[in-house]
Amino acid sequence: MDIEGRIADTLTKIYEKKLLDIVKNGKMPEHVAVIMDGNRRYAMDLGLDPIQGHYMGKEKLYEFLNWCIELKIKVVTVYAFSTENFKRSSREVEALMKLFEESIDREMREGRIHREMVKVRIIGRRDLLPENLKKKVEEIEEATKNYNRYILNLAIGYGGREEILKAIRDISREVLEGRITPEKIDEEVVRKHLYTGDIPDPDLILRTSGEERISNFLLWQMAYSELYFADVYWPSFSKIDFLRAILSYQRRSRRYGT
Repeated sequence: MDIEGRIADTLTKIYEKKLLDIVKNGKMPEHVAVIMDGNRRYAMDLGLDPIQGHYMGKEKLYEFLNWCIELKIKVVTVYAFSTENFKRSSREVEALMKLFEESIDREMREGRIHREMVKVRIIGRRDLLPENLKKKVEEIEEATKNYNRYILNLAIGYGGREEILKAIRDISREVLEGRITPEKIDEEVVRKHLYTGDIPDPDLILRTSGEERISNFLLWQMAYSELYFADVYWPSFSKIDFLRAILSYQRRSRRYGT
């Protein structure tokens, strides 16, 4: 690295440290949800196979989780694979399923989830997942079920509308069985039937890649979430980008329906 590169690197580190100090003195979101968008476009811009973008995105997720632990953010939900993503080419879908298996194996092997006591949960249509991946999901959920310091929700085979429909079906069955009357159905009843029914709704939802839409993610839960859109692809999302998102959240005056 030449002298100009070293100077730029030093200035970046100074700025990052300053941002980190400011953020640590503010109110931290308890639950951050992330739409990790832009993996394929990032790879194609570099002239690489789009699948390579997903592997680079996986490495970024490891970094991101470390940043969240450093800031003591208790709950993280990441949008890894939507129900609509099953419509992609069989080659890409199979590669992603394999990537999820490898990621679970890595976490189980390297021990970070055990050291930090991270409860890992997969939310979504797990009945749509390959058998090998379903077994891996069961293994990591079983291994971490008693951890209570952090929660990591991996949304795989997830769709927000499908989640709400599932809740409606479950509640309908309870009505037919006489366990609840229609008059008793309120927001709390619906919330308990969602995948995330036992945790707080997201305080902050951030999306990368410059797209400003929610893409069927946590539709019920995001009613009062703060939204932040970063104009970078997920693999190039930096710690400074993340700290700016948290700082933006801290500077907002949250309003609940007003």
